[in-house]
Amino acid sequence: MNMQVTDPRRFGRVAVAFGGTSAEREVSLDSGRNVLEALRARGVDADPVDGIPALLDALRAGHYARVFNILHGRGGEDGMLQGALDALRVPYTGSGILGSALAMDKVRTKQVWQALGLPTPRYAAWRPGEDLEAAIATIGYPAIVKPSHEGSSVGITRVFSAEDLPAAVALACKHDGELLIEQLIEGAELTVAILGREALPSIRIVPKGAYYDYHAKYIAEDTEYLCPGLEGDAEAQIRALAWRAFDAVGCSGWGRVDVMRDRTGASYLLEVNTTPGMTSHSLVPKAARAVGIEFETLCWRILESSLAREAATVAGGLP
Repeated sequence: MNMQVTDPRRFGRVAVAFGGTSAEREVSLDSGRNVLEALRARGVDADPVDGIPALLDALRAGHYARVFNILHGRGGEDGMLQGALDALRVPYTGSGILGSALAMDKVRTKQVWQALGLPTPRYAAWRPGEDLEAAIATIGYPAIVKPSHEGSSVGITRVFSAEDLPAAVALACKHDGELLIEQLIEGAELTVAILGREALPSIRIVPKGAYYDYHAKYIAEDTEYLCPGLEGDAEAQIRALAWRAFDAVGCSGWGRVDVMRDRTGASYLLEVNTTPGMTSHSLVPKAARAVGIEFETLCWRILESSLAREAATVAGGLP
């Protein structure tokens, strides 16, 4: 995706939507501060706006021309905000209603991938009151229990025996919606960033501990990131798989696809993140940097993705 805009005035006044009330609020605040600083450094007239109600009030008052959405999690990343912005005819970064809503629902994302023959771990969807033993029996141990509608490793537990299951379910049930009980793929954890229609180099994540959990993602300083994560044909294949997975779910603009690669070299799609983190520990900036795109330029290019949505709005359709 080539640079489309050289004059920051083309964007008008930009609202950087961050914070909010989801379980990922603190990460979103950190991401938003970084994005705001980067845009201002490039001359963009940008302001921080915390949460959806304040954002919608400001937009209805005519204060902003477009939105850089860096609200992680529920509300900002699940189609709710996207629908409101479409109704107000305000262009914004990232995926639209369909891609956002579908990608936030891990169960339905996997159903789309399965329908297209894309590889993803075995899974069972479970709701309180349903037969838990029957659900886990279809997966076996080891397994992962996670909320279907959360991100940033919120509410996730690895389960190696029946004794571990009740506590894992109790933790995941603190979040609403059904649970996803998924086959645990043991091997390398990789992620592929998408920018425009380009899959950036994969990143292989090597945490100091056993797993890449919330602490390893956002706090620890000893997690190792290898970029590119693979070489040769394997790297080309995982990038192609990530793009197919991203496009299949109706996503656009930018995002990140998480993949597990088992010890035989087989890849399994885990999920799509439509508004990835932009913190000092985040992976999209690391992948961009590997191909010479520094953070300020990355934020500029993400903001440029709102132009296509703006053009479609003027033409009477929405991407």
